[in-house]
Amino acid sequence: MQLIIGLLTVDLYLPGAGNLKEKRMVVKGIKDRIRNKYNVSISEVDFQDKWQRARLGIVQVGTDYNFIQQNMDRVFSLIEDNHEVQVLDYLFEFI
Repeated sequence: MQLIIGLLTVDLYLPGAGNLKEKRMVVKGIKDRIRNKYNVSISEVDFQDKWQRARLGIVQVGTDYNFIQQNMDRVFSLIEDNHEVQVLDYLFEFI
């Protein structure tokens, strides 16, 4: 059995966040929706002290490259479709 790890890193801009509390509410909502809908681990991994920036790290472990790629594409689409954030950059890789 081969262990495959898919890692998606997404940099976000939160134009409506006026303070850290507002930012945390938006980021928590995104994380909760993704956790509830997809079998992935997700965490804010950078820019914790910035009001309008966030970097999310999303990881999925499995044995099928195609399944992981498709699932991560769906996760990215959910983030990209959120009207409260703008995607500044992203990177998907297998590690």
